[in-house]
Amino acid sequence: MIEIVPPTSCPACASVLELVNDQLFCRNKLCPAQSAKRVEHFAKTLKIKGLGPSTIEKLGLSDYHDIYSLTQEEISSTLDSEKLGTKLFQEIQKSKSNDLTVLLPAFSIPLIGSSATQKLAKHISSIHEITPETCAEAGLGPKAASNLLDWLVNTFHFEKYYELPFSFACDNKAKVSHENTKGTVCISGKLISYPTKAAAKQVLEENGYAVKDNLTKDVTILVNESGIASAKTKKAETMGITIIINIKDILEEN
Repeated sequence: MIEIVPPTSCPACASVLELVNDQLFCRNKLCPAQSAKRVEHFAKTLKIKGLGPSTIEKLGLSDYHDIYSLTQEEISSTLDSEKLGTKLFQEIQKSKSNDLTVLLPAFSIPLIGSSATQKLAKHISSIHEITPETCAEAGLGPKAASNLLDWLVNTFHFEKYYELPFSFACDNKAKVSHENTKGTVCISGKLISYPTKAAAKQVLEENGYAVKDNLTKDVTILVNESGIASAKTKKAETMGITIIINIKDILEEN
């Protein structure tokens, strides 16, 4: 019987591998294989057509900065095609218009995908407004918020990502202006009037209400259709928040 001996070093950078839950991991952030994968994910998320794994390898891209330092002539020369070079250069230039809701998921931050970013975009106008408070208001989980805040301090600033050619701003349409809403609603427990919370949220927002997952200080109405005295309900009572048992009650007032 042949004994299979697991590798002890990374084949890409020769760093010592770490065994976690029967899986081997390379912890070297400068590992070329990991760098290439991050660039690949970034290009895919920003929908930069023509910038796939083989092209990334040919162009020698190992960092996001590398993408935007390329000239049209360099791309055409490396790919040995003026047509491909022109097309890819145009795609790269076009990607600069992406806002923060697309950019954050592109940076490979654990637990920060499209869903988390869309939630966050309703409470901020730019990356500079990301704080523990705005993360909590957006309903991000503790781990997701911690990952994002750590990335801002240890990666965004350290790696000078702020020098990348983006505004790092959110589309103003995504942000909820509480001054222009009829109130801020939080839903507790199961619903009777609507099949899902997502359906109820859509109707509420269409009728001028902001909807939050967590009971924050700006919530004005708590919906508790189940009638169960949950922790949210008890907290709402102490905060003096209006508690209703049917969402349609507030919609009929409009």
